[in-house]
Parts: sequence; structure tokens; C-alpha cells
Amino acid sequence: MLDSLHHIQGKTPSDKTDQKDGKLVLVHLIKYKAFYTDENGKTRSEDCKLIQTNADERKDRQYCHLFQLASETTPDGIYGIAPRTAIGIVNLQGATHRDTINYEQRHDSLGYFSGSYDSLYQAEGYGTWMGHDGSYYEGEWKNGERNGWGFSIAPKKPLRVGEWKKDKYKGERLVYTSQRIYGIDISKHQHIKGRKRYQINWKKLRITHLGNISRKTVAGNVNYPIRFIYIKSTEGKSIVNPYYKKDYSAARAHGYKVGTYHFFSTRTPAVAQANHFLRHSCIRRGDFPPVLDLEPSHSQISKMGGPGVLFARVRTWLRLVERATGVKPILYISQIFVNRYLPAAPDLKHNYKIWIARYGEYKPDIHLVYWQLCPDGRVAGIHGAVDINVFNGYQDAFTKFSQNEVVR
Repeated sequence: MLDSLHHIQGKTPSDKTDQKDGKLVLVHLIKYKAFYTDENGKTRSEDCKLIQTNADERKDRQYCHLFQLASETTPDGIYGIAPRTAIGIVNLQGATHRDTINYEQRHDSLGYFSGSYDSLYQAEGYGTWMGHDGSYYEGEWKNGERNGWGFSIAPKKPLRVGEWKKDKYKGERLVYTSQRIYGIDISKHQHIKGRKRYQINWKKLRITHLGNISRKTVAGNVNYPIRFIYIKSTEGKSIVNPYYKKDYSAARAHGYKVGTYHFFSTRTPAVAQANHFLRHSCIRRGDFPPVLDLEPSHSQISKMGGPGVLFARVRTWLRLVERATGVKPILYISQIFVNRYLPAAPDLKHNYKIWIARYGEYKPDIHLVYWQLCPDGRVAGIHGAVDINVFNGYQDAFTKFSQNEVVR
């Protein structure tokens, strides 16, 4: 039996091995071969055996292995040396010998591995894997699993570039700098705190903190300009943000790219919600695409009849708003929603841009246009916490998006 980067030999009950109730026993079998050039210049190979392992005490060195031909003979054209001398050479040139010994190619029923491995002959360090199904991975390994930075391609899956942990893809770890494109989304909650009312100082807007809800890698100080602003307009079929029109006008007057969003309700018809949104929203030429904020709980989805009913209503809202504005709306959803429900609506996943809320250190593994990286950021000029978002791309991509994906 040869599988999963390990050479395993099945022992039948007739073999003289430790058997328990006649069950199959799996033994990890390792074979060594020595390759050399004989006196006629031809490449030869012979089985060999491990006779001694000499561990280097220095932490940056792995084990040094001493081998002997299984025949215990010296091939023609090869000169033998004493074991003690051989160990001395290995210790003296451990790095060179180790690099040679700890790199190999393996083939099993799943595919091919080429790279370095540890003393237990598990993939360790840098290596490549090519599966028989056409999948490919190149990057770092640990304990026989993908672990660290790498990239992979596989049939019917997108290119994955980023970090892996215990053989699972975590995503691309973003480094936040002033070169990225940041935006915010606001509603009445940026104006109302209990009984107090606050105004936005539009002349002072700068992102000063990326929140504490998740770990982030930041290069330099957080003092970023805001490039786009989404403002909540409506919710359901009757709720209106009382600060929407004032904030919309102020944002445009101060030169920000502006978009408008609607909070979807599971309790009211999609047609009524779309009409309510269009009636109360200021969607003008050059604005960013409208957004449908979709945040239903599991119980809400169940009460309305399940994911099929939900997605039918969502499609209705999207279709009506696109027809009225001339631009495809964007779906705002959470990572949990993506994992749990979006597979049931592949048409939405492939035909609409996604704005995802995921509060972690890794970039979401989905095709997206915006990523809400925290709900507890800080912005100079706004009282309290603010949702901070990052555009999926740099200035060139943002310029193209601002020219081609806006309301006409």
C-alpha cells in the first residue's frame, strides 16, 4: 500500500509479525539506495542500510545519517573509509550532506511530491506537490502538511496564494499601508449615541485606527485618507435613515466617491423593498453601485421558508434595482453566510460582485470588490466606532472601477 507521501507495506496474518486477532498491520517501510558511477563511467545503484544517526546539537542542524551498502562490500571504482572518518566528514560538512540527503521525489497513489523532509521523512520546508487530479501546490511544509506560505491551483477552484496552516488554506495575510484604498460605511449610528446627537466633520476625515476586534499587520502609522463612502438609505419597506440625504450631499461636495445601500428585511416583499429604496435614494451619475446589505440570521431564514425563498427575493431586488439604475448592485454578506448559504446560489456568487464582512487577519477566499475589515475602527471627524473597508486592489484597479463600474 503506497499512499499520502508515506511508503507503507501491508503485512498479512501469515507473516511473522505482531498480530492482534488477525487484523492487518501497517508498517512504515523506508528503503535507501546508493547511486554512484563505476570505473566504466556507468551509473549504478545498490540497496544500502542506515547504520548510525548522529544528531547535531546545534538547533539549526538536522540529523546526519551514516549509510552502508547492504552487501557490506565496496563497489569497483569506489574507495571505502573508516566509519569514524565518515562521521567526521559528515559533521564537518553537515550542511552539504544534509541538503543532499533531505531532498527527494516521492510518488504515491495521490501524486508526486518533490522537496525536503524531516528526520521522520515527512515533508518539511520547501516543496512541490502535483496530484493526479491536476492539482498543484508549491510552498512550505511542516509535519507532512502544507504549512506556511504557498500557492495552489486545482480543477474548478480559484488560484490560492497566501498562508496555510495544518493543511488548510487560511488566505492572504494583508499588510495595511497608506498605499491601499480605504473606505467607510455610515448610517444614523454615526450621529446618534443614546440621547446625544453628533455631526460629522467632513473636513477632518482620516482613518486613525483599524480596530481591535481582530489581529492585523500594519506597516507604519495608521493615518489613511478615505477614498469612498457608502451611506445607508433604507431598510425593509418603510424605514429611512434621517441623516442619509444630508450625509450624501456632504460626501459628494467634499469629493468622495459615494454609494448607497439598503438593509434587506426577511419579513417584507422584495418588490416593495426595491421600490422603497429607489424612491428614497439619491443615485446619481458617477456613484458607486448600490449595495444590498444581506444579514439574516439562521432563524430568520428558516421562518421565511429557507434559503431558496431568501435567494428568490434577493434576485428580485437585484433585478429591479439594476433595471432602474443601469448598474449591477453589489451584495454585502458575511463570511459565515458565504460558507453556509451562498453555495446554494452559484448564480449570485458568479454574477455579482461581493462586499464581505470578515474580521480576521486573512483576506477572504472569494472574488470580492470590498472587504469590511473591522466594525470598530476610528475616524477623525466622526464620533464613535466606524466600519472600515478596503478596496480589493490598488490605485490602478480603483481608477478602472471608478470609471467602468459606476452609475451612468
